[in-house]
Amino acid sequence: MTDISNDRGTLTRRGFVAGTLATGAAAAAPAAADAARQQRARKPAGSGSTRRADVVVVGAGFAGLTAARNLRQAGHSVVVVEARDRVGGRVLNHDLGGGHVSERGGTFVGPTQDRLLALASSLKVGTFPTFDDGNNVYVNGSNRMTYSDTGPLGTAPPDPTIIAETAATVAQLDQMATTVPVDAPWEASNAASWETYTLERWVKENSASPNFQLLVPLATRPIFGAEPRELSLLFTLFYIASSGDEQNPGTFERNFDTRGGAQQSRFIGGSQLIALKIAAELGSRVVLGSPVRRIVQGSGGVTVYSDGVTVKAKQAIVAVPPALAARIDYEPILPFQRDQLTQRYGNGTLTKVAAVYDRPFWRDAGLNGSAVDTGGPVSATFDDSPPDSTASRGPGVIFGFVGGDNARSYAAMSPAARRAAVLNQYANFFGSQGLDARAFFETSWCGEQWTRGCPVGIPSNGTLLAYGPWIKQPIGRIHWAGTETSNYWNGYMDGAVRSGERAASEVQGEL
Repeated sequence: MTDISNDRGTLTRRGFVAGTLATGAAAAAPAAADAARQQRARKPAGSGSTRRADVVVVGAGFAGLTAARNLRQAGHSVVVVEARDRVGGRVLNHDLGGGHVSERGGTFVGPTQDRLLALASSLKVGTFPTFDDGNNVYVNGSNRMTYSDTGPLGTAPPDPTIIAETAATVAQLDQMATTVPVDAPWEASNAASWETYTLERWVKENSASPNFQLLVPLATRPIFGAEPRELSLLFTLFYIASSGDEQNPGTFERNFDTRGGAQQSRFIGGSQLIALKIAAELGSRVVLGSPVRRIVQGSGGVTVYSDGVTVKAKQAIVAVPPALAARIDYEPILPFQRDQLTQRYGNGTLTKVAAVYDRPFWRDAGLNGSAVDTGGPVSATFDDSPPDSTASRGPGVIFGFVGGDNARSYAAMSPAARRAAVLNQYANFFGSQGLDARAFFETSWCGEQWTRGCPVGIPSNGTLLAYGPWIKQPIGRIHWAGTETSNYWNGYMDGAVRSGERAASEVQGEL
């Protein structure tokens, strides 16, 4: 962090940013007041009954539910309003029958994701290791190789033509990320320069091998739902830095690896079970199928108008992605800086596809179900079989990530063509039995009305530098949560939990 000092005191860069936020909010007040006067003549959106609470939470994903649970445990009254007819947000179980589940959204948990693990433990939701015995598969055009993820590159394929460049580039990104403050990436000493780069431009300037450059989207498509050209270098470095905790610096490898990484474990009963258990604790405090249309702030409190209920509260937590938060009508209008931020914070483009087999046959060949492919549509796969499945007993499940350009091309195909394309890839990865799926399901998160993309919101180049502090700056009685606002594990379930804890703590300080 850079300090500007003189003999009269010290003004930190962060202090300057905080002052700018306050000034911006104050400057917006006259215009906001005019807009408020104009809108009072209109009948507010919303219907149904009116309820009162200390805090109203918008969104019943992991962030909103965590915030509501913490506030309730602290003795405050809460109401959670959710647009969907279910809880969990970008986390959703899929019933395989016979008491088995797979996951359509967020799935894994790994080292340093301590807040998610603590929450699961408190709810008595256990974990089990992601199946990782045997070899991974790497496909590059007509070339196919198998390899162990116990080597120095972990999950990254040890292609002899690029192994040195892969190791050097990952090490360089990890080192650069250590200079990025996780709570204020725009304060990095090189932030202004890095915001002029996309990840694609930086890779091209810092690598020589076309094969290595083909490898980079294999990481960005599953992790971000984006191509390297769509990612700011500063945001990428922040994402790496955030892949840790207060004691352990983030690394690229922890994002991508199964063994020792973010994909190391899964939840018994599926990850959505965590949200379902919190919702059961909260009971009627959770209102489903009730999209929030308008939030009105006043000197006496805040009123949230939704399709099913109107909630009057002292404080509000908006726990939905920035792109969705921007679709709510606010009175008075929000400071322009917050609106400019959300205009530039679109969600990733990701479809998750899964094939169900009678048994996990790939284990017969010493394969663990993990594969990466420079072609398409699937860039990366994992074994998503239930914990009691074995090589001889099923079901066996392989899911894959279709992200970025592949997801856009995939969406234009017919359902039959999509299924055939995925199963043909699986057959190439794991053997001809990959064609014999007994079931196939896909989840296009971009097509979900109350999600509009997955797995994370992605700021365009320059956004963090210009408007970054507004991602979680409270505005009046409104506080912001969601994985996109987390310092650690941004974009993951753990980040959502952390953000809910932070927002609940902020609100308690105001009650």
